[in-house]
Amino acid sequence: MDVYGWPILFALVFWWTSTIVILVLNGLPSRTYPVSLAALTILAIVAIYGMGATSRDASVAGVYCAFASGLAAWGWQIATFYMGAITGPQREACPAHLRGWQRFVAAVRTCLHHELAILLMAIAIYMSVRGETNQFGAWTFLVLWWMHMSAKLNVHFGVRNLGEQFLNPRMRYLVTFMTRRPMNAFFPVSVTISTIVTVVLAEKALRDGAQPYEAAGYTMLATLMALAIVEHWLLVTPFEADVLWKWGVQREPAAGKIRAIEPERPAARSAVVAANSDDSDYQRPPIGVPSALQSWCASPPNVCDPAGLKTLLCSLAAENSATSKASKAW
Repeated sequence: MDVYGWPILFALVFWWTSTIVILVLNGLPSRTYPVSLAALTILAIVAIYGMGATSRDASVAGVYCAFASGLAAWGWQIATFYMGAITGPQREACPAHLRGWQRFVAAVRTCLHHELAILLMAIAIYMSVRGETNQFGAWTFLVLWWMHMSAKLNVHFGVRNLGEQFLNPRMRYLVTFMTRRPMNAFFPVSVTISTIVTVVLAEKALRDGAQPYEAAGYTMLATLMALAIVEHWLLVTPFEADVLWKWGVQREPAAGKIRAIEPERPAARSAVVAANSDDSDYQRPPIGVPSALQSWCASPPNVCDPAGLKTLLCSLAAENSATSKASKAW
Protein backbone atom coordinates (compact mmCIF):
# COMPACT_ATOMS: atom_id res chain seq x y z
CA MET A 1 0.00 0.00 0.00
CA ASP A 2 2.80 2.43 0.89
CA VAL A 3 4.68 1.90 -2.39
CA TYR A 4 1.80 1.89 -4.89
CA GLY A 5 -1.50 2.36 -3.08
CA TRP A 6 -0.91 5.86 -1.73
CA PRO A 7 0.44 7.25 -5.03
CA ILE A 8 -2.60 5.88 -6.87
CA LEU A 9 -4.98 7.32 -4.27
CA PHE A 10 -3.18 10.67 -4.28
CA ALA A 11 -3.30 10.91 -8.08
CA LEU A 12 -6.99 10.02 -8.19
CA VAL A 13 -8.07 12.41 -5.43
CA PHE A 14 -5.90 15.33 -6.49
CA TRP A 15 -6.88 15.01 -10.17
CA TRP A 16 -10.60 14.65 -9.43
CA THR A 17 -10.64 17.48 -6.87
CA SER A 18 -8.73 19.89 -9.09
CA THR A 19 -11.09 19.15 -12.00
CA ILE A 20 -14.13 19.81 -9.84
CA VAL A 21 -12.63 23.11 -8.68
CA ILE A 22 -12.08 24.23 -12.29
CA LEU A 23 -15.63 23.21 -13.24
CA VAL A 24 -17.12 25.09 -10.30
CA LEU A 25 -15.12 28.25 -11.08
CA ASN A 26 -16.05 27.97 -14.75
CA GLY A 27 -19.73 27.66 -13.83
CA LEU A 28 -19.76 30.87 -11.77
CA PRO A 29 -20.94 34.17 -13.29
CA SER A 30 -18.41 35.68 -15.68
CA ARG A 31 -17.89 38.69 -13.37
CA THR A 32 -16.02 36.33 -11.02
CA TYR A 33 -13.55 35.19 -13.70
CA PRO A 34 -10.94 37.95 -13.18
CA VAL A 35 -10.57 37.06 -9.50
CA SER A 36 -10.49 33.32 -10.23
CA LEU A 37 -7.92 33.73 -13.00
CA ALA A 38 -5.74 36.00 -10.87
CA ALA A 39 -5.69 33.42 -8.07
CA LEU A 40 -4.97 30.59 -10.50
CA THR A 41 -2.18 32.61 -12.15
CA ILE A 42 -0.45 33.03 -8.79
CA LEU A 43 -0.89 29.31 -8.18
CA ALA A 44 0.61 28.50 -11.59
CA ILE A 45 3.69 30.64 -10.89
CA VAL A 46 4.13 28.89 -7.55
CA ALA A 47 3.68 25.53 -9.30
CA ILE A 48 6.42 26.22 -11.85
CA TYR A 49 8.71 27.32 -9.05
CA GLY A 50 7.75 24.18 -7.11
CA MET A 51 8.71 21.91 -10.00
CA GLY A 52 12.10 23.62 -10.22
CA ALA A 53 12.63 23.52 -6.45
CA THR A 54 11.84 19.78 -6.22
CA SER A 55 13.72 18.76 -9.35
CA ARG A 56 16.78 17.83 -7.24
CA ASP A 57 14.73 16.14 -4.52
CA ALA A 58 14.94 12.39 -5.11
CA SER A 59 12.44 11.52 -2.39
CA VAL A 60 8.85 10.33 -2.34
CA ALA A 61 7.74 13.64 -0.80
CA GLY A 62 9.52 15.51 -3.59
CA VAL A 63 7.68 13.46 -6.21
CA TYR A 64 4.32 14.19 -4.57
CA CYS A 65 5.10 17.90 -4.62
CA ALA A 66 6.27 17.80 -8.24
CA PHE A 67 3.14 15.90 -9.32
CA ALA A 68 0.85 18.38 -7.55
CA SER A 69 2.77 21.28 -9.11
CA GLY A 70 2.42 19.85 -12.61
CA LEU A 71 -1.30 19.35 -12.10
CA ALA A 72 -1.72 22.91 -10.75
CA ALA A 73 0.18 24.40 -13.70
CA TRP A 74 -2.05 22.50 -16.10
CA GLY A 75 -5.14 23.69 -14.22
CA TRP A 76 -4.22 27.28 -15.15
CA GLN A 77 -4.09 26.33 -18.82
CA ILE A 78 -7.52 24.70 -18.70
CA ALA A 79 -9.11 27.56 -16.75
CA THR A 80 -7.78 30.31 -19.02
CA PHE A 81 -9.14 28.48 -22.07
CA TYR A 82 -12.62 27.52 -20.88
CA MET A 83 -13.15 30.87 -19.17
CA GLY A 84 -12.36 32.55 -22.48
CA ALA A 85 -9.20 34.38 -21.38
CA ILE A 86 -6.73 32.65 -23.72
CA THR A 87 -8.38 30.92 -26.67
CA GLY A 88 -7.61 31.83 -30.29
CA PRO A 89 -8.40 34.25 -33.12
CA GLN A 90 -11.59 32.32 -34.01
CA ARG A 91 -14.23 33.29 -31.45
CA GLU A 92 -17.38 32.70 -33.45
CA ALA A 93 -19.42 29.72 -34.56
CA CYS A 94 -18.08 27.63 -37.42
CA PRO A 95 -19.18 29.08 -40.79
CA ALA A 96 -21.75 26.80 -42.40
CA HIS A 97 -19.86 26.45 -45.70
CA LEU A 98 -16.64 25.10 -44.19
CA ARG A 99 -15.94 21.39 -44.45
CA GLY A 100 -13.07 18.95 -44.27
CA TRP A 101 -9.62 20.48 -43.90
CA GLN A 102 -10.96 24.06 -43.85
CA ARG A 103 -13.22 23.22 -40.94
CA PHE A 104 -10.33 21.59 -39.08
CA VAL A 105 -8.16 24.69 -39.60
CA ALA A 106 -10.98 26.87 -38.27
CA ALA A 107 -11.22 24.59 -35.23
CA VAL A 108 -7.48 24.95 -34.62
CA ARG A 109 -7.92 28.74 -34.74
CA THR A 110 -10.36 28.52 -31.82
CA CYS A 111 -7.56 27.31 -29.51
CA LEU A 112 -4.38 28.51 -31.23
CA HIS A 113 -3.37 31.00 -28.53
CA HIS A 114 -4.20 28.40 -25.89
CA GLU A 115 -1.88 25.87 -27.51
CA LEU A 116 0.89 28.46 -27.79
CA ALA A 117 0.48 29.26 -24.09
CA ILE A 118 0.83 25.55 -23.31
CA LEU A 119 3.99 25.37 -25.41
CA LEU A 120 5.51 28.39 -23.66
CA MET A 121 4.70 26.97 -20.23
CA ALA A 122 6.13 23.59 -21.23
CA ILE A 123 9.37 25.31 -22.25
CA ALA A 124 9.48 27.19 -18.94
CA ILE A 125 8.93 23.94 -17.02
CA TYR A 126 11.60 22.15 -19.05
CA MET A 127 14.10 24.91 -18.36
CA SER A 128 13.41 24.65 -14.64
CA VAL A 129 13.92 20.87 -14.39
CA ARG A 130 16.29 19.92 -17.21
CA GLY A 131 19.17 17.68 -16.24
CA GLU A 132 17.77 17.06 -12.75
CA THR A 133 16.68 13.84 -11.08
CA ASN A 134 13.03 14.56 -10.30
CA GLN A 135 11.26 15.50 -13.53
CA PHE A 136 7.89 14.02 -12.63
CA GLY A 137 6.24 17.44 -12.50
CA ALA A 138 7.17 18.06 -16.13
CA TRP A 139 6.01 14.59 -17.15
CA THR A 140 2.72 15.17 -15.34
CA PHE A 141 2.18 18.34 -17.36
CA LEU A 142 2.95 16.52 -20.63
CA VAL A 143 0.61 13.63 -19.82
CA LEU A 144 -2.23 16.05 -19.10
CA TRP A 145 -1.45 17.90 -22.33
CA TRP A 146 -1.77 14.66 -24.28
CA MET A 147 -5.02 13.75 -22.53
CA HIS A 148 -6.58 17.09 -23.42
CA MET A 149 -5.27 17.24 -26.99
CA SER A 150 -6.48 13.74 -27.76
CA ALA A 151 -9.92 14.46 -26.29
CA LYS A 152 -10.26 17.66 -28.35
CA LEU A 153 -9.37 15.85 -31.56
CA ASN A 154 -11.88 13.13 -30.81
CA VAL A 155 -14.78 15.51 -30.17
CA HIS A 156 -13.93 17.31 -33.41
CA PHE A 157 -13.81 14.12 -35.49
CA GLY A 158 -16.91 12.73 -33.80
CA VAL A 159 -17.94 10.90 -30.63
CA ARG A 160 -21.21 10.12 -28.89
CA ASN A 161 -20.73 12.34 -25.80
CA LEU A 162 -19.30 15.77 -26.59
CA GLY A 163 -19.30 17.24 -23.08
CA GLU A 164 -21.03 20.42 -24.25
CA GLN A 165 -22.61 20.76 -20.81
CA PHE A 166 -19.22 21.82 -19.46
CA LEU A 167 -19.06 24.95 -21.63
CA ASN A 168 -20.12 28.30 -20.25
CA PRO A 169 -22.27 30.57 -22.48
CA ARG A 170 -19.39 32.62 -23.85
CA MET A 171 -17.66 29.47 -25.11
CA ARG A 172 -20.69 27.75 -26.65
CA TYR A 173 -19.48 28.55 -30.16
CA LEU A 174 -17.05 25.64 -29.70
CA VAL A 175 -20.01 23.27 -30.08
CA THR A 176 -20.24 24.08 -33.80
CA PHE A 177 -16.75 22.65 -34.30
CA MET A 178 -17.74 19.32 -32.72
CA THR A 179 -19.35 16.30 -34.34
CA ARG A 180 -21.70 13.78 -32.80
CA ARG A 181 -21.34 10.25 -34.11
CA PRO A 182 -20.78 6.83 -32.47
CA MET A 183 -16.99 6.84 -33.05
CA ASN A 184 -14.28 8.14 -35.36
CA ALA A 185 -11.17 6.62 -36.93
CA PHE A 186 -8.82 8.49 -34.60
CA PHE A 187 -10.44 7.11 -31.44
CA PRO A 188 -8.90 3.60 -31.50
CA VAL A 189 -5.52 5.15 -32.34
CA SER A 190 -5.65 7.51 -29.37
CA VAL A 191 -6.82 4.79 -26.98
CA THR A 192 -4.12 2.40 -28.21
CA ILE A 193 -1.38 5.01 -27.72
CA SER A 194 -2.64 5.79 -24.23
CA THR A 195 -2.77 2.09 -23.35
CA ILE A 196 0.79 1.48 -24.54
CA VAL A 197 2.10 4.46 -22.58
CA THR A 198 0.20 3.29 -19.49
CA VAL A 199 1.77 -0.16 -19.71
CA VAL A 200 5.26 1.30 -20.14
CA LEU A 201 4.82 3.58 -17.13
CA ALA A 202 3.43 0.74 -15.02
CA GLU A 203 6.42 -1.47 -15.94
CA LYS A 204 8.81 1.29 -14.86
CA ALA A 205 6.98 1.56 -11.54
CA LEU A 206 7.03 -2.21 -10.98
CA ARG A 207 10.52 -3.02 -12.23
CA ASP A 208 13.09 -4.54 -9.89
CA GLY A 209 15.53 -2.03 -8.50
CA ALA A 210 13.22 0.98 -8.89
CA GLN A 211 13.89 3.61 -6.24
CA PRO A 212 10.95 4.51 -3.95
CA TYR A 213 10.61 7.96 -5.54
CA GLU A 214 10.63 6.38 -9.03
CA ALA A 215 7.99 3.82 -8.07
CA ALA A 216 5.78 6.58 -6.67
CA GLY A 217 6.28 8.91 -9.63
CA TYR A 218 5.70 6.35 -12.37
CA THR A 219 2.70 4.97 -10.49
CA MET A 220 1.06 8.42 -10.46
CA LEU A 221 1.82 8.95 -14.14
CA ALA A 222 0.40 5.51 -15.02
CA THR A 223 -2.70 6.38 -13.00
CA LEU A 224 -3.15 9.59 -14.99
CA MET A 225 -2.85 7.71 -18.28
CA ALA A 226 -5.35 5.10 -17.07
CA LEU A 227 -7.74 7.95 -16.26
CA ALA A 228 -7.19 9.27 -19.79
CA ILE A 229 -8.28 5.92 -21.18
CA VAL A 230 -11.40 5.91 -18.98
CA GLU A 231 -12.26 9.46 -20.09
CA HIS A 232 -11.84 8.51 -23.73
CA TRP A 233 -14.18 5.54 -23.38
CA LEU A 234 -16.73 7.79 -21.69
CA LEU A 235 -16.80 9.80 -24.93
CA VAL A 236 -18.29 6.88 -26.85
CA THR A 237 -20.31 5.02 -24.22
CA PRO A 238 -24.14 5.21 -24.43
CA PHE A 239 -24.52 7.05 -21.12
CA GLU A 240 -23.81 10.61 -20.06
CA ALA A 241 -20.14 11.61 -19.96
CA ASP A 242 -20.53 13.78 -16.85
CA VAL A 243 -20.91 10.77 -14.55
CA LEU A 244 -17.62 11.70 -12.82
CA TRP A 245 -18.31 15.43 -12.68
CA LYS A 246 -22.01 15.86 -11.89
CA TRP A 247 -21.15 17.56 -8.59
CA GLY A 248 -19.23 20.28 -10.42
CA VAL A 249 -21.47 20.87 -13.44
CA GLN A 250 -24.15 23.52 -13.13
CA ARG A 251 -27.08 22.49 -15.29
CA GLU A 252 -28.70 25.08 -17.55
CA PRO A 253 -32.40 25.46 -18.17
CA ALA A 254 -33.44 23.32 -21.11
CA ALA A 255 -34.31 26.39 -23.21
CA GLY A 256 -30.72 27.61 -23.05
CA LYS A 257 -29.09 24.51 -24.49
CA ILE A 258 -27.91 23.94 -28.01
CA ARG A 259 -29.63 20.81 -29.24
CA ALA A 260 -27.79 18.36 -31.44
CA ILE A 261 -29.27 17.12 -34.70
CA GLU A 262 -29.30 13.35 -34.52
CA PRO A 263 -27.70 11.70 -37.57
CA GLU A 264 -30.15 10.61 -40.26
CA ARG A 265 -29.85 8.74 -43.52
CA PRO A 266 -28.74 11.07 -46.32
CA ALA A 267 -31.94 10.48 -48.31
CA ALA A 268 -34.07 11.58 -45.39
CA ARG A 269 -32.39 14.94 -44.95
CA SER A 270 -33.93 18.04 -46.43
CA ALA A 271 -31.94 20.09 -48.94
CA VAL A 272 -31.41 22.88 -46.44
CA VAL A 273 -30.06 20.62 -43.70
CA ALA A 274 -27.86 18.71 -46.14
CA ALA A 275 -26.40 21.95 -47.44
CA ASN A 276 -25.58 23.41 -44.05
CA SER A 277 -24.97 20.58 -41.61
CA ASP A 278 -21.53 19.80 -43.09
CA ASP A 279 -19.32 17.63 -40.89
CA SER A 280 -20.96 18.81 -37.69
CA ASP A 281 -24.21 17.41 -36.33
CA TYR A 282 -24.81 20.53 -34.29
CA GLN A 283 -27.27 23.17 -35.30
CA ARG A 284 -25.88 26.53 -36.27
CA PRO A 285 -27.60 29.77 -35.31
CA PRO A 286 -29.14 32.09 -37.91
CA ILE A 287 -27.41 35.38 -38.65
CA GLY A 288 -27.80 37.81 -35.80
CA VAL A 289 -28.83 35.21 -33.22
CA PRO A 290 -26.38 34.31 -30.39
CA SER A 291 -25.03 30.81 -30.94
CA ALA A 292 -25.25 29.96 -27.24
CA LEU A 293 -29.00 30.36 -27.04
CA GLN A 294 -30.64 29.53 -30.35
CA SER A 295 -30.41 26.77 -32.90
CA TRP A 296 -30.56 27.27 -36.64
CA CYS A 297 -33.02 24.46 -37.25
CA ALA A 298 -35.73 22.78 -35.23
CA SER A 299 -38.50 20.24 -35.60
CA PRO A 300 -41.93 21.74 -36.39
CA PRO A 301 -44.10 22.41 -33.32
CA ASN A 302 -46.83 20.01 -32.34
CA VAL A 303 -49.49 22.34 -33.70
CA CYS A 304 -48.12 21.70 -37.20
CA ASP A 305 -49.77 18.30 -37.57
CA PRO A 306 -49.08 16.76 -41.01
CA ALA A 307 -52.60 15.39 -41.39
CA GLY A 308 -54.17 18.71 -40.42
CA LEU A 309 -51.87 20.58 -42.76
CA LYS A 310 -52.82 18.29 -45.64
CA THR A 311 -56.53 18.84 -44.96
CA LEU A 312 -56.01 22.60 -44.88
CA LEU A 313 -54.12 22.64 -48.17
CA CYS A 314 -56.75 20.46 -49.87
CA SER A 315 -59.50 22.80 -48.67
CA LEU A 316 -57.64 25.83 -49.98
CA ALA A 317 -57.09 24.12 -53.33
CA ALA A 318 -60.77 23.17 -53.61
CA GLU A 319 -61.87 26.70 -52.70
CA ASN A 320 -59.47 28.19 -55.23
CA SER A 321 -60.81 25.86 -57.95
CA ALA A 322 -64.42 26.79 -57.14
CA THR A 323 -63.60 30.49 -57.21
CA SER A 324 -61.88 30.12 -60.59
CA LYS A 325 -64.90 28.31 -62.10
CA ALA A 326 -67.31 30.94 -60.77
CA SER A 327 -65.16 33.70 -62.22
CA LYS A 328 -65.16 32.08 -65.66
CA ALA A 329 -68.94 31.54 -65.56
CA TRP A 330 -69.51 35.21 -64.67
